[in-house]
Amino acid sequence: MAISATAGKKDTQFLWEGKDKRGNKVRGKSLAASEAALRADLRRQGVAPTRVKLQRASSFGGKITAEDIAVFSRQLATMMAAGIPMVQSLEIVGNGHEKPAMQKLILDIKGNIEGGSTLHESLAKHPLYFDDLFVNLVEAGEQAGALETLLDKIASYKEKTEALKKKIKKALFYPAAVLIVAVIVTIILLIFVIPQFESLFKGFGADLPAFTQMVVNLSRFVQHQGWWMLVVTIGAIYAFLYFKKRSRPMRRNLDRMLLHFPIIGPIMVKAAIARFARTLATMFAAGVPLVEAMQSVAGATGNIVYEEATLRMKDEVATGQRLQRAMENTGLFPNMVVQMIAVGEESGSLDQMSSKVAEFYEAEVDAAVDGMSSLLEPLIMAILGVLVGGMVIAMYLPIFKLGSVV
Repeated sequence: MAISATAGKKDTQFLWEGKDKRGNKVRGKSLAASEAALRADLRRQGVAPTRVKLQRASSFGGKITAEDIAVFSRQLATMMAAGIPMVQSLEIVGNGHEKPAMQKLILDIKGNIEGGSTLHESLAKHPLYFDDLFVNLVEAGEQAGALETLLDKIASYKEKTEALKKKIKKALFYPAAVLIVAVIVTIILLIFVIPQFESLFKGFGADLPAFTQMVVNLSRFVQHQGWWMLVVTIGAIYAFLYFKKRSRPMRRNLDRMLLHFPIIGPIMVKAAIARFARTLATMFAAGVPLVEAMQSVAGATGNIVYEEATLRMKDEVATGQRLQRAMENTGLFPNMVVQMIAVGEESGSLDQMSSKVAEFYEAEVDAAVDGMSSLLEPLIMAILGVLVGGMVIAMYLPIFKLGSVV
């Protein structure tokens, strides 16, 4: 059993034990301003507290993920569809969550609603977890009186977009991880293995083959300048990430390059179109006007090139241009996508056609990721073979040369 303390500011987590009116032992965890406030609140709810303990700060947290937000939306929609009032639904969902940080977030939202705020206003106070798209959809649901339906749509949207993100990360992670391992193995060979061969070669009293000498020189360089190389590499990576985060022109150029990058580029294009279509379908189905929806669609594409193109489309649609024509003007959308959107506009089923586009391109991304993995496996093995095999050959060339002389 878990009962939330409602008195005071809920900013401290407590674990408690007690007995209810029937004498049964109950326990739970609650947020309260102080231990005294919690004890008083428990007594008001018919629980005689026998033990109240402050939860350790180290266990109060846990990173809130997009999956947590999706699950929260689904649970809240289910509760409200069952006829449970919103405040009580939030209390049940919040107290039942195993992650303390998420529990605090939900109970904070509940406290704001008890203070007179609407749900979308309460969510807007936590922009780190609830973006404009989420807040706008909830607001549309509140105005239309179909909040539980919209929350269910939001949950489905979040689940599908997160699944798409995982596919993209999978596509990028595998080759990157293998190449990093290849570099680490190469460095280990250069620092620890090659010097052993070098000491052996000194006893030959003869000139080393050019390829072997090159590898030996590289080994010496890594041994003597390796720390500087490591510092420079870490500094370059830090500078890249620093400026990428703060420079929009840099992110724009990187996103544009990524769209044209071999193998990965087509996957990123399909992913951006899938996000565009999925967000447009969700917003339009919620009754959000097209021009207003395009603002949220732009931020959800995940690529600045498509984001800026969507904002230009929004301006054109606002002046009376058809969405189909605005999409054609960007030059970023395949003809099939444009034609399906055109059919949706003409038939009044833009949300359904956008959803079909999203499903098609999500499946395309899935197939492309699997295909890329199959394509990269032999390529990566070839790179590993060249790096490791090349050094092995370089080290044995002098031995082969010595054998031919003998």
